[in-house]
Amino acid sequence: MLTNKKLPIRIIFVMLILTLNISFLFSQEVNEAGNKLLKEIDRNLSPEAFESLRKIINIEPNGTEKEFVMFTLKKGNNKMVTTFLAPKSEIGRSTLRLDENMWLYIPNVGKPMRITSLQSVIGGIFNNSDIMQLDYSAEYEVTEMIDDNKENLLTLQAKTATVAYDKIKMWIDSKHKIPTKIECYTASGMLIKTLHYKDIKDFGNGIMRPAVLETDSPLHKGYKAIMIYANITARKIDDEVFTLNYMDKIKDLRK
Repeated sequence: MLTNKKLPIRIIFVMLILTLNISFLFSQEVNEAGNKLLKEIDRNLSPEAFESLRKIINIEPNGTEKEFVMFTLKKGNNKMVTTFLAPKSEIGRSTLRLDENMWLYIPNVGKPMRITSLQSVIGGIFNNSDIMQLDYSAEYEVTEMIDDNKENLLTLQAKTATVAYDKIKMWIDSKHKIPTKIECYTASGMLIKTLHYKDIKDFGNGIMRPAVLETDSPLHKGYKAIMIYANITARKIDDEVFTLNYMDKIKDLRK
């Protein structure tokens, strides 16, 4: 006959410690697998060092559109420069990002000016962090991973308080290991914007990734922005290119 005896406090304490340890080890394994996947996603989106040509289209609620064409160079997970090729009024303007530090160079203005990740050098919904996006694994850690074989869902937490988004939810195409959708949140849990990756394209040399990135935001009803990649090509780039003194020369590096 079973008796309803209370377990000794010592046994309860040991069981609790074992449960916590198992939970911690499982969480650690998930995070390691998730961070490994995130680095793979970064490399699928772009080579470690590359050049690209892309167009950004800002669309207002009334249908008005404004287009920008940009030439970009990126190296490692913390260096990126961009220069405007169109419209005519923007030609010569350049941006530089080193880690979380960003600058804008405007011809005939003088020295480069500091800018922030949440500002936008083109207006619209894409902010400077979106336009000068570094590797996701450089800015975020995976805290949760859900795998249903067809699509993975990663929850990412910012490593520092200086990044544009405190938390990201990233849906992943399991076959190609690339994002299909990203939701960006503030520290309070408010949805800032949603990014939609579309039109998977073969850019050559093993780069198979979305050519189109669209965004909308509950904070900007009726507004929309589209980023279209014309090319992404691996390229060797000197570190000198990613300096304040080189910002007025970026346009000359386009082959």
